[in-house]
Amino acid sequence: MSVVTSVESQLCPPQWAGIVALGGAAIATVPDGRLVEPLRDALANQAGETTIDLDRLRAALAVVDVLGPATLAYLEAEDFVMAHETAAVERLPADHHDVRGLLAAVEDADADESGLAGITSAAFVVRDGPEVVAAAGYRSWPGSVAHLCILTASRYRGRGLARLAASAAVTDALESRLVPQWRARVEPSRRVARALGFRELGTQVSVRPGL
Repeated sequence: MSVVTSVESQLCPPQWAGIVALGGAAIATVPDGRLVEPLRDALANQAGETTIDLDRLRAALAVVDVLGPATLAYLEAEDFVMAHETAAVERLPADHHDVRGLLAAVEDADADESGLAGITSAAFVVRDGPEVVAAAGYRSWPGSVAHLCILTASRYRGRGLARLAASAAVTDALESRLVPQWRARVEPSRRVARALGFRELGTQVSVRPGL
């Protein structure tokens, strides 16, 4: 269990508290040192768990907004179940105008949730004619982690395109000797991760304190 003060934490938005419970341990960041003890008290029984008690967090920090919780899943190379239709996936620069077109075509909340705009890898895309309708990539995190980012156009969801694009991105991450990480809030995203061989090992949540 660790709670630290960090005004530039990448676990959460600015001025929020971010908590990750993973593999029997938990780490949290707060924007103000005065929040360290209240958050530590709220997480006192969290050690060894992979879920986070939101009710305790709300009470301890007078929480006014919440992002998550989201599951964190990881993939070992030997567990990877690659999609077979890889020929349908095209590799593009992350800032390619067709990738930007997909981001512009979806709701802002969906684009933000996907994280696709922040990838540091190439973008692996699926097209319908000239239009990019699904894309995946990853952002390199400390510790040789590849944080997967996937987005599918609304009217194309449920067709397996996210799995197809994500499979290509995972292949690239593994070839770069990175550990693929998948963050998911909704069940359809979790299903895609499980189909590729990811295992859920933890939880992440961000809260905006009212204290």
